[in-house]
Amino acid sequence: MSVRPTGRADRGPPTRPDQPLHLPGGKPGWLITGYDLTKSILADKRFSSRKELLLHPTIDYPGVEIPPAPPGEFLLMDEPQHGRYRKPLASRFTARRMRLLTERVEQVTSDHLDAMEKAGPPTDLVTAFARPIPAIMICELLGVPYADRGSFQENVESFMNGETSDEDLIAAVTATYDYLTALVADKRANPTDDVLSDLTDTDLTDEELRGMALVLLAAGFDTTANMLALGTFALLRHPDQLAALRADPGLTDQAVEELLRYLSVAKTFMRTALEDVEIAGQTIKAGQVVIASYHTANRDPERFADPHTLDIRRRADGHLAFGHGAHLCLGAQLARVEMRVAFPALLTRFPTLRLAVPAEEVALRPETADIYGVKSLPVTWDA
Repeated sequence: MSVRPTGRADRGPPTRPDQPLHLPGGKPGWLITGYDLTKSILADKRFSSRKELLLHPTIDYPGVEIPPAPPGEFLLMDEPQHGRYRKPLASRFTARRMRLLTERVEQVTSDHLDAMEKAGPPTDLVTAFARPIPAIMICELLGVPYADRGSFQENVESFMNGETSDEDLIAAVTATYDYLTALVADKRANPTDDVLSDLTDTDLTDEELRGMALVLLAAGFDTTANMLALGTFALLRHPDQLAALRADPGLTDQAVEELLRYLSVAKTFMRTALEDVEIAGQTIKAGQVVIASYHTANRDPERFADPHTLDIRRRADGHLAFGHGAHLCLGAQLARVEMRVAFPALLTRFPTLRLAVPAEEVALRPETADIYGVKSLPVTWDA
């Protein structure tokens, strides 16, 4: 069974799929692990994404009232608020528009490969390659000045890495809000050719534009950067798959989809039942929280054969790495373009690329991080 209640009793994980999963200190909730159920809940309007309703079952909230998401931060909203912010963005992130950016992605990628080659081995692939490519692209799309990219990226990393202290987290978020407030004001006064400037010509307020920019910039920085780093790590740890991709660049599109499925860097999502809902013979009561795992859904053997094996020849169509339904990732097509360019370019430029440390010494982000990833990826090659 793929629906498991969470509660307060046992401390150990379930030994059989149909046993309850109990999280210490938690409140009644549900863990969804199967592909079909995860996909159905993502599309079910009876489950809410509203921030103020997403009370995690493992956390106590004594006397604390969770506020709604700030204006513009549409990931934690339902309709009609969600649609108000997503609709004007959707037409600007279509597959066709993102494909038109391919040449620019190729140039940015080539520039960073040139810099890597000039500096020589070893290097940290995260800082030299995986982070800057998506950072530059999302900043250019939204109109964030190139000179500001470094400090902004550092702040975003601080509130996404799962290791920042509460004090530093508040400082990073405050600095980011202050920066975006000034940026929106500048775009209204001096519009340029970018998405944020275009949006100033709508009825969206400055506060709403700030929230929308925050969502897009944070997602654009972190998720694709971790896919580029983790994807390279996965290929280096599976030399047969790496060799197959090098031998046949025509496998690139399939390889990207398989890496997205296999890694699923956005690990879980939460929803809250707005009414009693029967799922797979279980009743999820109104107000109860559902936690669904993209990672286990994308490795469901009923959907993907031999799911724990990385196979770049697999047709991984239909994976849930970008979500599904109304909250399907807006930047999915941009991420695909970036990965389809970056992976083959890296492997072609450095045919002897390999890890510079044993695989077990590569430091992963902590479990508390929102996005699965590596802190750094030391690599080397024959210069």
